[in-house]
Amino acid sequence: METFESLVRAEFAPKSTYLNTASNGLLPARTVAALHEAALLRAEGRPLTSLYEDVEASRAAYARLAGVPVTRVAAGASVAAHTGLIAASLPAGAEVLTAEDDFTSVLNPFHVRGDLKVRAVPLERIAEAVRPGTALVAVSAAQSADGRIADLPALREAARTHGARTYVDFSQSAGWLPMDADAYDYSAAVSFKWLLGPHGAAFLVVPEDFGGLTPVLSGWVAGEVPSDSCYGPVAELAHSARRFDLSHALFTYAGLRRSLDLIEELGVAAVQAHDLALADRFRAGLAALGHEPVPAPGSPIVSVPGLGARQPELSRAGIEVSDRAGNLRAAFHLFNTTADVDRLLDALSG
Repeated sequence: METFESLVRAEFAPKSTYLNTASNGLLPARTVAALHEAALLRAEGRPLTSLYEDVEASRAAYARLAGVPVTRVAAGASVAAHTGLIAASLPAGAEVLTAEDDFTSVLNPFHVRGDLKVRAVPLERIAEAVRPGTALVAVSAAQSADGRIADLPALREAARTHGARTYVDFSQSAGWLPMDADAYDYSAAVSFKWLLGPHGAAFLVVPEDFGGLTPVLSGWVAGEVPSDSCYGPVAELAHSARRFDLSHALFTYAGLRRSLDLIEELGVAAVQAHDLALADRFRAGLAALGHEPVPAPGSPIVSVPGLGARQPELSRAGIEVSDRAGNLRAAFHLFNTTADVDRLLDALSG
């Protein structure tokens, strides 16, 4: 019987101490093989039918991880595009509540509208800041910069009390934190971080009634019968969230299907336990060295003020982390081990 350890070791063989999943996750071996086969299909002129099947298999796998029916999942290319779709649906003058310094893709489409009232508050105050007249609350479940986790249950309750819609970006948590996307009006996530997929795919979850969204970015793939929707305006949009699909990056989905398979085989709960144990070990080691990370309990992302400038030297030593506004950011995922944690701590003690 395969164990967590054996499954992971069969898929990953990093050449560095890679602690930067918050930027990009590593690709499993099965994903690399699928990408190679997809490229050969094109290179050799074979039918691409299987690649379209990969799109639908990926959509279904994401729906299972998100805890929603597959009919509520749209397949796109980026969180920014999904945010733009939501921003386009809001009436002029609508108030959008956001967290200060959240990731740009969650924020910018609301700002460039020019006729929305975008209000930013500290992450810890976002639930209490919802008020009558707030149309939408938009926030990342886990902050990219430092891993802080939003109090989503409190936010959801506050939004319900005041009649606001909710939009959650799960890009920094999908794959290690249970999503429960059904609890929010809209949610999105990219595929290339904790879901271990290639770049070029992102998912959007919408309400059963589509939440007032207009498919302004849709093309032929958004038709109920895509093959009948190639010329002229789409006569019949898909009856599901597929009406919000963007043209599919087929190679990406060929690989992503296998990455999502691996996440499901391992189980999000097991991945979460593994990731958090490593992050907690790192936090304890930092304390012993006299460093205090940004408080982010329950997160596998650890941000250490004042150490960001050491990123280049760590990279030269084969340890990959990020520098975020002067903070050293380490992110621990399923392919990491206690030896990785200890190597980083040893490097920081020097």
